Amino acid sequence: MEIPYTISTRPDTGLWNAKIGIWLFLASEVMLFGGLFSAYVFLRLDAQPGEWPHGLLNVPVGTMNTAILIMSSVTVVLAWAALKMRRYRAYWWYMLATILCGIIFLFVKLYYEWPQKFNHFGAFIKPEAREKYEPYLGNHRQEEKGLEPRIEITGHLENREALHDANIKEYEIAVDPVFADPNNPANDRPHFLYVPPTDKVVKVDKEDVERIDSFGPWHSAYFASYFTITGLHGAHVLGGVLVFLYMWLPVSKKIYQRNPEHLANRVEVSGLFWHFVDLVWIFVFPLFYLL
Repeated sequence: MEIPYTISTRPDTGLWNAKIGIWLFLASEVMLFGGLFSAYVFLRLDAQPGEWPHGLLNVPVGTMNTAILIMSSVTVVLAWAALKMRRYRAYWWYMLATILCGIIFLFVKLYYEWPQKFNHFGAFIKPEAREKYEPYLGNHRQEEKGLEPRIEITGHLENREALHDANIKEYEIAVDPVFADPNNPANDRPHFLYVPPTDKVVKVDKEDVERIDSFGPWHSAYFASYFTITGLHGAHVLGGVLVFLYMWLPVSKKIYQRNPEHLANRVEVSGLFWHFVDLVWIFVFPLFYLL
């Protein structure tokens, strides 16, 4: 028994079944990510001065990943167009390029960006102790310039054992450049290019620290939102790569030989999903990396 309208269009909608299905699915996805982005915006608007991190993500890497996803959107369209022109070999290469772009995106996210967050720490200084660390916070100048105060000192924790050893009374932090030279006007705004932690080690007394956390989801509402949204987005990228991989394997040629339009329709539907995934990242990139 053959299911109707898998290739031909329905007389009532002018669309075939899978295309109707993918648009309904994408409508639910819009509500899902729309809710998450709205929550992020309200959390940011409600944050107290100095509580919302800025400039902690690697903008060049994020820019590269954005370019990779945009390129993959182009190659999946070229793959679909190649099928329409009955050029299966060209389709095979374009689909391979799309798959590789998705894998590179995930590799950069999972093996480069995310692991760095768990090796970077922020020590939140108690309000009554911030004057003591003024040489590293530079809040006097921040106040004069009308800028948000700095309430944490960030960098690489040199003595990780201090987190669990009650006998160690201070944290040694190889600080980020902004805390090595807090009154430098160049540090008033986040840097576009990534600047690694300095060799300057600042010793912070444990008694002066409210809490110290790595840049995981537990650090702040910012990183909780970051990991939730980018993690969900990454799961969508992985799902798209797996679908494309199935359509790239030799089994796809059997479908093509039986009916080229059937494979073209499948690629078109999965391509619509992929475009939506790329569109979500277009919102993620400026919200988290640039603003």
